[in-house]
Amino acid sequence: MKGLDRYVLRQILASMAFIAVAVTSAIYLSQSLRLIDLIVNRGVSFATFLLMTVLMLPNFLVIVLPISLFSAVAFVYNRLTTESELVVMRAIGLSQMALAKPALLVAVGMTVVCYGLTTYLMPASFREFKELQFHIRSEYSSILLQEGVFNTIADNLTVYVRARSPDGQLEGILVHDERIPDKPVTAMAESGAIVQAAEGPRVIMVNGNRQEVAKDTGKLSLLYFDRYTLDVSSEQEALKNRWLEPRERFLSELFWPTNDPDDVLNYYKLKAEGHQRLISPLYALSFAFIALALLVSGEYNRRGQARPLLIGTLAVVVVQAAGLGLDNLAARMPALVPLMYANALLPILGGWYLLIFPRRARARFGPSGAAAGPG
Repeated sequence: MKGLDRYVLRQILASMAFIAVAVTSAIYLSQSLRLIDLIVNRGVSFATFLLMTVLMLPNFLVIVLPISLFSAVAFVYNRLTTESELVVMRAIGLSQMALAKPALLVAVGMTVVCYGLTTYLMPASFREFKELQFHIRSEYSSILLQEGVFNTIADNLTVYVRARSPDGQLEGILVHDERIPDKPVTAMAESGAIVQAAEGPRVIMVNGNRQEVAKDTGKLSLLYFDRYTLDVSSEQEALKNRWLEPRERFLSELFWPTNDPDDVLNYYKLKAEGHQRLISPLYALSFAFIALALLVSGEYNRRGQARPLLIGTLAVVVVQAAGLGLDNLAARMPALVPLMYANALLPILGGWYLLIFPRRARARFGPSGAAAGPG
């Protein structure tokens, strides 16, 4: 029997690998296009761009792997049924659990892999991604100012440069700074340069003027200068003090947050993310049991398995959509957390029951558990 297990196991693994690579490649390409602006407009190197796209992979592998597993199990067992191989395996005495064993082994393995992703690799990679993103915004945006473009260095800081000489000198500089909301500043200069100081990058402006408008009085203050230094390193300080998003945190940081005001404000959101990290890997088992319950414990049909496949696909879509919806709702209503676990565990329990008790065995028992007989 071990030979049959290996035969089915190889087919499931090969099918799953093909589906996972195809789906991951499609998602990877679509996500990469969102970051292409970093190369075109920010001057980021291809190596940095490639690193950022790779750091995004664990975030959607947690969803891709269980769906790929369901597709592989459904494909393999449907083929075994249509080619009558499953009928032969039953004829030599294999039980439903024996037939499902290879798929369940893969499902358990994928669950372990997904736990590795959700507990360590996903938060570690996403934290690195966010820090790299902050670094690019603070360093590349200020050092690689584009000519003839309004460069947004920070949320409230915009720099325009008319031209840039080969030696790095800037000509025709305009800066609009609203980092102090009540005192917006606009500065213009004939020329200037970017220098790196110990505190971060600075823009040195030469021969220009600085205009400041007080919003409460509307009074304009105008200052002409020969030399003016603009600090554009505020993002570096923000990197040190920024609040870590839920997806950047490890389980200990989610279930036991600090007394930081932002942590207190997002307490339930952090807890919901922690529970979701524990639940997401279980979908590998849930989806495998859905496919097995419909294709292994169902009745044999020579005309094909289109109906069970359709029902299984709809069930997976419903379970996955419910999981995402409950995750968002649990951040506002903690009482829904048990439903998150139920959404993942019920397909496992239901599928296990259908595999343990074949259809013919279930039909012999009435609602009370007694043997059913003729009236």
